[in-house]
Amino acid sequence: MEEAKEEKKTILTYEGLKQYEDELHELKVVKRQEVAQKLKEARAQGDLSENAEYDAAKDEQRDIEARIVDLEKILKNVEVVVEDEVEVDKIGVGCKVKIRDIAEKEDIEYKIVGSTEANCLQGKISNESPVGRALIGAKVGQTVSVVTPAGTFKYKVLEIERAAV
Repeated sequence: MEEAKEEKKTILTYEGLKQYEDELHELKVVKRQEVAQKLKEARAQGDLSENAEYDAAKDEQRDIEARIVDLEKILKNVEVVVEDEVEVDKIGVGCKVKIRDIAEKEDIEYKIVGSTEANCLQGKISNESPVGRALIGAKVGQTVSVVTPAGTFKYKVLEIERAAV
């Protein structure tokens, strides 16, 4: 008898949840209607076998529907981290942390988020990334080592606070 495989929960901050819900709404309400109109206009032009507008609209429709499926899958099994309730005695998802790169003597700030929200350009790192994994559970004053293909890096935790929404 096979055990039912439990799906991995998607960890999101409230900000991330709202962003995905807004995107899903936009795709279902606005984008679907826009593509339907494009398809209608392309069909009105006659022969569909060599109609580039029709092909482009069908491709766009396929992409929209695939993204809707992805978003619904993410939102189906979500665990929301309420940032106002995040404990700040140790690092967890929903925390904003300030760490010092010991080798470079440089301070870095990150927001720890779930993997689907991660965006290094916005300073959001995943709890599943090498740095995120090493930081989870660390406390102020603690030094953590992060092993990466590029070598081992050491970071000292300077501050932990609730991430601003």
